[in-house]
Amino acid sequence: MAYFLTADGGTESIRARVYDMKGNCLGTSAVPYQTDFKPGRVEQNPEDWWANFVRAAREAIREAEVDSSGIEAICYATTCCTVVALDENGRALRPAIMWMDVRAHQEAQEVLATGDEALLLNGAGQGPVSAEWMIPKALWLKRNEPQTFAKAHRICEYQDFLTYRLTGTWAASLDNAGLRWHYRSRSGGWASSLLAALDLSELEQKWPERVVAPGEVIGTLTSAAANELGLSGNVKVVQGGADALIGMIGLGVHKPGQLAMITGSSHLQFGVTESPIHAPGVWGSYADIVYPGRWIVEGGQTSTGSIINWLSRLKGAPLDFDDLNRRASALEPGCDGLIVQDHFQGNRTPHTDPLSRGAIVGLTLGHEVHHIFRAIMEGIGFGTRAILDAFRSAGYVGEEMTVGGGATGSDLWLQIHADTAGIPVRVPASPDAPSTGSAVLAGVGAGHFATIDEGIEAMVHAGRLIEPRAESVARYDDIYEKYAALYPALKEVMS
Repeated sequence: MAYFLTADGGTESIRARVYDMKGNCLGTSAVPYQTDFKPGRVEQNPEDWWANFVRAAREAIREAEVDSSGIEAICYATTCCTVVALDENGRALRPAIMWMDVRAHQEAQEVLATGDEALLLNGAGQGPVSAEWMIPKALWLKRNEPQTFAKAHRICEYQDFLTYRLTGTWAASLDNAGLRWHYRSRSGGWASSLLAALDLSELEQKWPERVVAPGEVIGTLTSAAANELGLSGNVKVVQGGADALIGMIGLGVHKPGQLAMITGSSHLQFGVTESPIHAPGVWGSYADIVYPGRWIVEGGQTSTGSIINWLSRLKGAPLDFDDLNRRASALEPGCDGLIVQDHFQGNRTPHTDPLSRGAIVGLTLGHEVHHIFRAIMEGIGFGTRAILDAFRSAGYVGEEMTVGGGATGSDLWLQIHADTAGIPVRVPASPDAPSTGSAVLAGVGAGHFATIDEGIEAMVHAGRLIEPRAESVARYDDIYEKYAALYPALKEVMS
């Protein structure tokens, strides 16, 4: 029997899992890491990623009760746009700049102002460019920490850091590079003219030399990595990518017209097309970054589950989710007049405004924690609807949305998503999408499946369907108009 080890390097923790060839998770372990939050800035220590991965992997293998010699391949998905500056030995020169860090908002505007052809992927060339992305962050680093930038042998991502620690090889994922580095697999490769326009040409030499597509083998474990993990040095390391994109595979979203939504600290929405789509308010479409010969269209919300975590920190104690879900479920749509703007760490799409901020509007002395709890869910649901509206305007219409991640743990949140979007929501048998997608890719890299589609058919299994409720859909239609009016009104106030 063949087994696959996966890792999901998220915002809060890294989770390791062991899968068999049927897609069954046999063992799992998660280890949290420390995150340093400051206004507009979020950082982590890359050494924590490696130490926690080793710890989680060993525990997952122990829990799986399998012979470690049966593990044939490792594949992993991590947060995208978490940028690291590394020396020749793969050691971090400074804390990693996390994906949700928006310090480079001015640099992002300068990237857009170049008008380079590589920007076609950003709202059909009209932008905006997000402060989250690789090039704005690298430009910020060069300007504000020039010694670190000059000393850096590699400026890459969380994904690439793990790859080097596992294999001793510098290799970027085509998924991350095509998604956020403006790499074009079909024409041009690296965005050299864009870097030159920004006086940033040396960055190209600091990026990994190889670009490897998801499902392709990067190499095998180094003796040091094999020893730390307790595995054979023959274990193949297979390329993964951005957690949300690899999550598409784990959700079984691989055909044109399907919609995927990956939930966690943030939400990301994706569709699959057989031809490119470029439109304002929509990111992409990106060629070949997940499935060869297909394009991915994208939207996303920067703050979703992280707002629930914020509420817990504000309360000063862990939230009783069973009680909150029960009490919030008894409320009518609209939470007695509350509306939440879900831009607590800026907006990714359709506005792409890193300076936008969250808001809770309509508070009275009669509102309690469960009102705010549900209003947060509704505000996030409205943010998702705004993205799906942008998709429709661009010509991409999905009739059903498959969901994975943290939101699948709440029946209330799933129902709110179905009701605010006005379409059915499907949850697969295993909602841990990035890990399941990584297992599929590991199976492809190990040679058990000829294509990713074949791996999906073997390892991803159907789950349940949540239908929208007509009465709630109508109520939310009215409330959504008020939600949509908040952004322009608050933007004027905040500016």
